[in-house]
Amino acid sequence: MRVLLSDGSGLTARQVATQLSKAGHRVEVLSPDRLALTRFTRHVRRVHTVPPYGDAPFAWLDAALAVFAAGDFDVLLPTQEQVAVLSRSAQRLGAAGVATAVPPFEALAKVQDKLAAHATLGEVGLPQPDAAVMASARELAALDRLPAFVKTPIGTATTGVHHVGDPTELAALVSALDAEDVFADGGVLVQCQVDGPLVMVQSVFANGQLLASHANLRVREGASGGASHKQSIDLPQVREHLERLGSRLGWHGARSADAILTEDGPVYIDINPRLVEPANAWRAGVDLVAALVEVACERSAPVQVPGRAGVATHQLLLALLGAAQHRQTRRAVLRELACAIGHRSSYHDSIEELTPLHHDLRSAIPVVAAAVATLAHPTTWRWFSSGAVSSYALTPEASREIAIRHG
Repeated sequence: MRVLLSDGSGLTARQVATQLSKAGHRVEVLSPDRLALTRFTRHVRRVHTVPPYGDAPFAWLDAALAVFAAGDFDVLLPTQEQVAVLSRSAQRLGAAGVATAVPPFEALAKVQDKLAAHATLGEVGLPQPDAAVMASARELAALDRLPAFVKTPIGTATTGVHHVGDPTELAALVSALDAEDVFADGGVLVQCQVDGPLVMVQSVFANGQLLASHANLRVREGASGGASHKQSIDLPQVREHLERLGSRLGWHGARSADAILTEDGPVYIDINPRLVEPANAWRAGVDLVAALVEVACERSAPVQVPGRAGVATHQLLLALLGAAQHRQTRRAVLRELACAIGHRSSYHDSIEELTPLHHDLRSAIPVVAAAVATLAHPTTWRWFSSGAVSSYALTPEASREIAIRHG
């Protein structure tokens, strides 16, 4: 099949492209970024230039539909925040003959922003950290339970998530959020800090039925809170939670979640209405991408069995950038490279999930570029980390436009 990905900049798009190509599909992507990650792989045949999504989602949609029609594609697969405008415009997509996999907009709206997701998880009865919605700057300034996480309603890839450790940090954050008029969107969500490892959960549904799911631990943190190293884990309780939430919402398509694994079980801290980095699941035996394609094509798909636990994968690009961010020394970047090349430490018995080099030497270009740049100036990690997110991160203004505009 000819598959068009809604995003070509992010980590998820890069991983999805590899899996689709290896399954025999022709993959092309949409991106406003000249240096999009998916440009550096043989698994993507073409990158189509479109307007940035975050500021003008409907201009992006117009361009995306034009590319889809001209390219005779079979499927438009959402791999990032574009799922919101695709869901909102479901009737328009149907009239144009676009096959895709997105939830009903009414369901998406219940988890699209942090405040809505918090309310929805509470209604369904899924465990969360102690949390409260602060509707004004004055209310947030009075917060006396620290440390805590303060989350704005709209945020992607940890943008809009602020860790506050003391009153001085809180006062500075309150001033910044008030200046940005964040409280006009209903306030902010304040979550108490919970101790435990982070679990990343991915799933695919067809009209409320869970078809495939997977969970992995974030073994090591890379740049900007991303997972440079993961290990698959079997969590039956999480699958039960996924099924409960998906059934209640009548979910259709992909959905992901982050949870903290406490002694009493998982505590959910974030919900995303899309797929997130499916390669660890793939290596463990769960093909989330294939399930999503089947849903998009409206074909009956079997329910997949849980994957193998203990499968280790890594993303060297994130590890190098993380070494530069967290340690801010050239020696740390060199040590990371040495461990990866020698398959030592956290790279022992671990598989590269983002830029595998087998029959795809172009995949090395972003890694080499990041290594050279951070060895010269460790602070360049910011450029690599921020560039991809800026191509697809939805702004609060654009989110409001999607909410009020008919598709």
